[in-house]
Amino acid sequence: MKGFFEEFKAFIARGNVMDMAVGVIIGGAFSGIVSSLVEDIISPIIGIFGGADFSSLVAEVNGSPIAYGKFITAIINFLIIAFVLFSIIKAVNKMQEVAKKPEEEEAAPTTKMCPYCKSEISIEATRCPHCTSQL
Repeated sequence: MKGFFEEFKAFIARGNVMDMAVGVIIGGAFSGIVSSLVEDIISPIIGIFGGADFSSLVAEVNGSPIAYGKFITAIINFLIIAFVLFSIIKAVNKMQEVAKKPEEEEAAPTTKMCPYCKSEISIEATRCPHCTSQL
């Protein structure tokens, strides 16, 4: 039993678990922002042009109401949220790409191989120090 708790303690102490916890918390907060953007800004704008409100659609089956309009609205909201998230992530990736410093050019090689003995020698050498061949 002691080994189980030691293993669990090591698992919790890993950086991945903490990173995941922070990601879930920030994701929850970000979800509120995106939901508000969709419900309070984008959906009303779409409603102006499309004039469609599916949330009031209800079907009666054996006297029980089935609000399929709310389901259709949830699907539309999901697609809008997915599109907004895609656009935000694409913009963030573009900003990171622009902000990324150009990588340093690879340094010029400082050594070469002797064609005779295949030893590594200085690139400026005119004679191999290992086999004494003229290069």
